[in-house]
Amino acid sequence: MEDVLDVYQRPYDPKRPQVCLDEISKTLRSTPRGQLPPEPGQPLREDYEYKRHGTCALFLAVEPLRGFRRVWVGPRRTLLDMAEVLRDLADVVYPDADQIVLVTDNLNIHSLACLYERFEPAEARRIATRFEWHFTPEHASWLNIAECELSVLKRQALKGRLPDIETVTEKVAAWEQRRNQMEATIDWRFTTDDARIKLKRLYPIVNVQEST
Repeated sequence: MEDVLDVYQRPYDPKRPQVCLDEISKTLRSTPRGQLPPEPGQPLREDYEYKRHGTCALFLAVEPLRGFRRVWVGPRRTLLDMAEVLRDLADVVYPDADQIVLVTDNLNIHSLACLYERFEPAEARRIATRFEWHFTPEHASWLNIAECELSVLKRQALKGRLPDIETVTEKVAAWEQRRNQMEATIDWRFTTDDARIKLKRLYPIVNVQEST
């Protein structure tokens, strides 16, 4: 825990951007009987029946100190998809960074092994060296700032029934552009000192005997 909290205390460095990464699934549903458009004093109305169209996956990377985020939408969230996101971060989003300081939780796809599942060893190694990886502790994924940004994404762009990946992609792209134009940063204030006070029950008790 303290390792991740110490990362969040580092000053902004464009050559070593601090990036938090997480992902969610979105169930795709349509309304076969249609909707009634909103009217003055009346919100959008839709029939209670819906039809399922599977799910899609959304990977979100956010750089809290810069107020920048990038979202990838696809049909799955597997090791291979994770590898593609890492390559995109290294080569497209942060091509000029010396190293990307990455924070994730302990989900099984969050591993450099995904690169070796997807790419040849030399390419996998090249991408791997671009990352300084930090994991949140087990049962403490709330320390990943990307969860905060995913919550905003769900409230502002993913509410209601969305029928297909194309619709999700369109809504997410508009949301991403709007948030980045605002340069909406995340002010993380929970520090290592706070953790040692508020979560002291998680720390071992050390008995120090006085020497004679």
